[in-house]
Amino acid sequence: MSSIFTPIALAAAIYSTAAEAQDTTSLTAEPQIVTGKFLTATEVKPVLNATQANWVAVREYDGQDLVYVTHLWAWRCGLLQMEVAINEGEYEIWDMPKCHADEGSPGAIKSGDGAPYRSFELGSVQNIKVRLVYDDLTTAEAAFERAAIMTP
Repeated sequence: MSSIFTPIALAAAIYSTAAEAQDTTSLTAEPQIVTGKFLTATEVKPVLNATQANWVAVREYDGQDLVYVTHLWAWRCGLLQMEVAINEGEYEIWDMPKCHADEGSPGAIKSGDGAPYRSFELGSVQNIKVRLVYDDLTTAEAAFERAAIMTP
C-alpha cells in the first residue's frame, strides 16, 4: 500500500503539530460541544489542518505588501488566539473579530469586523510563521515562504 504522505507533506504535518511551548495560562479551554456550526476546536481543527496552505497570503498592492489572514478569520470560531511572526521576528498577537455564533454564518467577515490584512513595505515580507491556539488549548504552527503564498 502506498503512503498518502510525501516526505514534504509529512515534514509539514510534523512541524505544524510540534509548536513551541507557549504561555496559555491566561486562556481558558472552552467546552467542545459539536453543533455542526463550526464553533469549536473539535469542528474547525480538521478544516484548518487540511487547508493549512491557505492560512495566509501576501499580495503586492498599491506599493505595499499586504499580509492577509482572511482564511483564518473565516474559521476563527474555535480559535482563541492567532499569532504571526514576519521575517523571523517575534510572534505578535493579531486580533480577530468575534465569532458571530448566533447567526447563520458564524465565521462571516462583516464590514464592521475590520480588515483581514496588515500592510508592510513593498517586498519586505519574505516569510511568515503562524501559531494558532484553539479553544481546547491545543496549538498548531506553520511557516510559509513568500513565493509559496503570493497572490495575483
